[in-house]
Amino acid sequence: MSTQVRVRFAPSPTGALHIGGVRTALYNYLFARQTGGKMLLRIEDTDQNRFVPGAENYILEALAWVGITIDEGIGVGGPHEPYRQSERKHMYRDFAETLVATDKAYYAFDTPEELDEMRQTFEKQGSAFQYNSITRTRLKNSLTLPVEEVQAKIAAGEPYVIRLKVPAKEEIRFKDLIREWVNVHSSQIDDKVLLKADGMPTYHLANVVDDHLMGITHVIRGEEWLPSAPLHVLLYQSFGWERPEFAHLPLLLKPEGNGKLSKRDADLGGFPVFPLEWKDPATGTVARGFREDGYLSEAVVNFLAFLGWNPGTEQEMFTMDELITAFSLDKIHKAGARFDIAKAKWFNQQYLRQRSDDSIAELLKASFPASTAEQVQSIVHLLKDRVTFPQEIVEQSKFLFEAPTQYDEQVMNSKWNADVAGVVQAYAEALPAVEPFTAETAKEALHKVTDEKGIKLGKVMQPLRVVLTGAAAGPDLMLSMEIMGKAEVINRLTKVL
Repeated sequence: MSTQVRVRFAPSPTGALHIGGVRTALYNYLFARQTGGKMLLRIEDTDQNRFVPGAENYILEALAWVGITIDEGIGVGGPHEPYRQSERKHMYRDFAETLVATDKAYYAFDTPEELDEMRQTFEKQGSAFQYNSITRTRLKNSLTLPVEEVQAKIAAGEPYVIRLKVPAKEEIRFKDLIREWVNVHSSQIDDKVLLKADGMPTYHLANVVDDHLMGITHVIRGEEWLPSAPLHVLLYQSFGWERPEFAHLPLLLKPEGNGKLSKRDADLGGFPVFPLEWKDPATGTVARGFREDGYLSEAVVNFLAFLGWNPGTEQEMFTMDELITAFSLDKIHKAGARFDIAKAKWFNQQYLRQRSDDSIAELLKASFPASTAEQVQSIVHLLKDRVTFPQEIVEQSKFLFEAPTQYDEQVMNSKWNADVAGVVQAYAEALPAVEPFTAETAKEALHKVTDEKGIKLGKVMQPLRVVLTGAAAGPDLMLSMEIMGKAEVINRLTKVL
């Protein structure tokens, strides 16, 4: 096996990529970059019945959005092409036949009807049917049939599958990099189908063969694959190959922590579980995505990194480069990680505040068609510390373009009086001469008026805000006035007076 670390992300194109899959890809990427290794992308599409058009492009776009670059595989090519399993179909049969020739696998001719009948027989006896070292001796396969009959059936084109011949009494033991030692007795594993009747390999055969041929050194994947790991260990042993290291990542749990996170949980909770918006080509239904909901890619990366991993320090905000430096498999937890969407929003707030005004303005420019780039940047600067998502800036900036029609009654009833009205009147009369009109010059003019009137600024500011915006609280008032423009400010003051 190669001494250079080689990891792979191998999703199936069966629809939108779940956010848990993005986390798996991220952990593989971080490990590869930290160790100076390579990251491969392979599409596992052996189950053509579940293939969904557009899913592969979705996977590529999602990985690119979160900043995961692929060194080899789909989208970039490499020495082990093709990287779609459906295009590698011709090679899997040879490997399955090799196992048959070495008595590690066998041909099975049982029809689906015959297997159903066997299952029903077992159920009547109160037990579950398994095609294993005990039952295979009573079924129609190359272990029970004469060689001549087996050859005749194959020559006649009779449908068959190739099954792994699981040892009857063997302890399968391997060390997982996250879960330590895993022990499973072979009696718990059935004789899995390796090659289907249509000539397509099952996931188990294709997965192991491709990982071997592509020199994968570490298989980092979700906990749901842990039950399959002993079978894969057996396959490596059967072929006489050195197997890669395994690391099975903890499940993503519901926000309440009780059970695996599902799309239904997300729908009920009002949050996405897909990185990008996904439109189902069959039904036309649209599933929301983190990107379209307003999450920044760097916030999603930081959020996902902490779902099962912890650096062991107090640091919470990491750039991708910092994650690469800090990441290690031995700091991944065994227990499931609760999907706390509130934490994802917190990360988004932090990264939004760190983003430059012009980069956020670029995201929002289509929402302000009548404003210049400089004006949009000013709006972003005014509001970005008060929102969680960029699009909230659009909603919260409406007061800048629409004069209020209602005013906070509590403030006006308690704080509006003749003195305040006199200041507002004098301020409206002073503003036409203010040039240039900026937050600073507007503030200076207000100070001058309140000093002349002998009224403290604190008695005027809140009612002035209500006069201009209708609300008792909001972002910096002077900056808001600068964005409104002098004419609009004067109009609003005059209207109230």
